[in-house]
Amino acid sequence: MTELHPTLDPRLDPHLAGLLGLMASGTPMHQTSPAEARRMFRTLTVDLRDPASVPEVASVTATTVPGGDGELDARIYRPREGALPTVVFLHGGGWVIGDLDTHDLTARTIATLCDAVVLSVDYRLAPEHPYPAAVEDALAATRWAAEHVDDADLLGGNGALGVAGDSAGGNLATIAAQGLRDDGIPLAGQLLIYPGTDLLADLPSRTENAEGYFLDQATMVWFATHYLGDAPDPAHPHLSPINGDLAGVAPAVVVTAQFDPLRDEGMAYAEALTEAGVPVRSRVFAGMIHGFVDMGRHSPAAQAAIEETCALFREVLHGSVE
Repeated sequence: MTELHPTLDPRLDPHLAGLLGLMASGTPMHQTSPAEARRMFRTLTVDLRDPASVPEVASVTATTVPGGDGELDARIYRPREGALPTVVFLHGGGWVIGDLDTHDLTARTIATLCDAVVLSVDYRLAPEHPYPAAVEDALAATRWAAEHVDDADLLGGNGALGVAGDSAGGNLATIAAQGLRDDGIPLAGQLLIYPGTDLLADLPSRTENAEGYFLDQATMVWFATHYLGDAPDPAHPHLSPINGDLAGVAPAVVVTAQFDPLRDEGMAYAEALTEAGVPVRSRVFAGMIHGFVDMGRHSPAAQAAIEETCALFREVLHGSVE
């Protein structure tokens, strides 16, 4: 096994430490092209996945939903029959990598553990489609879901709508929640999993966890460079949602990991929501790294964190209609 980076903290979950050792043998993502990075990520998340670790759901339906500039591929995950809340899920990957397949496990996990129909959206990726394409797609898809959330033949059918995302998808989920608030469309809740909330953040976790913990600072710069394009202001709320108006947005579950460069901005967002009067349940999971929601098969502690995260969001989703 490849030796771990010598500065890794001994408090890191030992199961994830071993996984990091295996991943360290590959080419760093920031030294690849977007196409190669996508292939690498697919190998890690799809090709090496044990089929036995994939939760069963009642049905998975391929569909399309409106995006900002045409139709987007999407999947609807139904954990069981009956009227349920609906969750629009926006995958992570730095706005550059990731798709419906790489986040199939996460979508299934949210569907089964949160007891909700999940609409997973394949939004456009940079650099082919730089900012604001992903934002436009996230808003369009979530607005479409809001129009159809009462249709049990299509989505959940019980009227409750949530939005969820991990990493860059968490960034998009925050923006969608703010946008629907502006539209006067009620959301039952938002699940923000190690979200990126501040492109200009200068916080301790960016330095403490700058390298060695899966998501590193160099890759974050690589992602942002591809995504920003000609974006005039990284502080704009559609890039750094912590700078948006947070009053009246949906109740939130915000989780991040101890050894994640995004830890502090995720927690800062939770604090800003609280200050704005938004109900928030927040957790920093000890020993975890960025991406732990896809690592339950490798680590019992990661699996426990996944289950706690989904239990919190399930209470928010179902509490809105019970």
